[in-house]
Amino acid sequence: MFISPAYAQDAAGGTGAVIMQLLPLLLIFAVFYFLLIRPQQKKMKDHRAMLQALKRNDKVITAGGIVATVTKVRDDSDEVEVEIAPGVRVTVVRGTIGSVVKPPEAANDAAKA
Repeated sequence: MFISPAYAQDAAGGTGAVIMQLLPLLLIFAVFYFLLIRPQQKKMKDHRAMLQALKRNDKVITAGGIVATVTKVRDDSDEVEVEIAPGVRVTVVRGTIGSVVKPPEAANDAAKA
């Protein structure tokens, strides 16, 4: 009397419900991919290309905030020699270089272009 009878579900009704339960998870994953994962991969790829394109006399900023000038690029290792002050040269790991500073263009050069 107090126990309600259990009714069996048919097999066809269960597959549609499973798809509808997984759909929000798939949409959340797609949003995360396009808003977080993909831009981060692109940023990492650009940073890697920037580090590979380092050359002598480039002005760089390290991850610690030190502004330096590249004096020697060692292709065989993961190290770069930079000058942080006149006569003061240090060796840094290539991955710690945060960005390359572009020299400012002269006002006359911008007007000619």
